[in-house]
Amino acid sequence: MAKHLRLGKKAEYLATDYLRKKGYYIRDKNYRSGQAEVDIVAQKSHRLYFIEIKSKQSMRYGEPEEQIGKGKIRRYHRAAESFQLEEKWHGEIQFDSISITFFPQAVKIEHFEDAFS
Repeated sequence: MAKHLRLGKKAEYLATDYLRKKGYYIRDKNYRSGQAEVDIVAQKSHRLYFIEIKSKQSMRYGEPEEQIGKGKIRRYHRAAESFQLEEKWHGEIQFDSISITFFPQAVKIEHFEDAFS
């Protein structure tokens, strides 16, 4: 497996663990709808969270969350609509992102709530 794929899997594991510790229930991971993929669909109370995970090994090209473009956001919204239809969800939803930066001696996890409504 390529190094960047291993890094992505590790970031997904860390984000899932982080969310569970914060009281979120993980409903789905890597949910696909057409060309869109939602990294994590979580639920807390009566709200669904569609969460994009971004990870990097350096700050060279900016923060990981800065890599989420308008096209990705549009695809996320379409995937969220599909998920809601499939699950017959009529409650509130929110779009979050989790940014994970791997430094040589530490890992930085940041949770951005309501990141792209």
